[in-house]
Amino acid sequence: MSHLIAITVAYGLDWLFGDPKGMPHPVIGMGKLISVCEKAWNQGRGRKIKGGLMGVLVIGLSFFISFGLVELLSAWNYYVAIGLEAVLIWTTIAEKGLRQASMDVYRPLKERDFPSARKHLSYIVGRDTDHLEEAGIARGTVETVAENISDGVTAPLFFALIGGAPLAMAYRAVNTCDSMVGYKNARYEEFGFISAKLDDLFNLIPSRLTSLVMIIVSSISLKEKQKLLRELPIQARRHPSPNSGWGEAAAALVLGVQLGGINYYFGERSERPTIGNALRAPMAYDIEKVNHLLSKTVWIWILLLCLGGMGIELAFTWSESD
Repeated sequence: MSHLIAITVAYGLDWLFGDPKGMPHPVIGMGKLISVCEKAWNQGRGRKIKGGLMGVLVIGLSFFISFGLVELLSAWNYYVAIGLEAVLIWTTIAEKGLRQASMDVYRPLKERDFPSARKHLSYIVGRDTDHLEEAGIARGTVETVAENISDGVTAPLFFALIGGAPLAMAYRAVNTCDSMVGYKNARYEEFGFISAKLDDLFNLIPSRLTSLVMIIVSSISLKEKQKLLRELPIQARRHPSPNSGWGEAAAALVLGVQLGGINYYFGERSERPTIGNALRAPMAYDIEKVNHLLSKTVWIWILLLCLGGMGIELAFTWSESD
């Protein structure tokens, strides 16, 4: 129950304040440690092993420092410990920041101010944005929101229910390692191999459950939902990532647009399989729609976590009474 209270407070803090600028953030510390390890160890032989050691170090420190702080305060004051746990979980989620970043693209795009929309899109994607028109800008923004519903909100909350702030922080460490070194290129292919695999493992369950909730909470008919749920795994597997495709597939199917396809990175053409059915081209209003889907998904997700947590608590109570 303490985890549920902390989760609820953490979500409230994110809803009210988002990610305040200037506030000390654990992810910054994780990133600095990863950078130091990468510069020192990503060379010579055994890069895969050294990359694994880096992952163990960053994830282990994130977990045990959080665990130690929560346990220390628990011995002093239960409610203060829950407050700390809530703040730590707050740092692992980013619903408000994700929504604000996407709406920063939506507002100028709605007014057909393409230069401003492209500029704001460039802050949240790695692809070239200089020559994108409305469909390309909307597609990039929808993809970003859809991919990060799980990574940025539901997955850390899922792990927070299981293991409180320490496990949520461990998840964020896994995610940060992958985002910094989990690339399939000459520099990181070996060093980031274990980080990428750990990220795949940690996101296996949350990404799939989140995509199911996204379709279930959508405002389409029950018959259409049943059809999309059957099509979801087929579309999700078209994505090169074993997990990111689930959120993208759910969003694409609900909105009736096609995601993926051709992008350019530093002028180089990159093509990946398309996801969803091209019933129409993505439009500016799809950004607003995917944000509504984000909000509803998170609300229902928290409700499900509360029901699940209370069910587990009751089961333990009954077993102890027997």
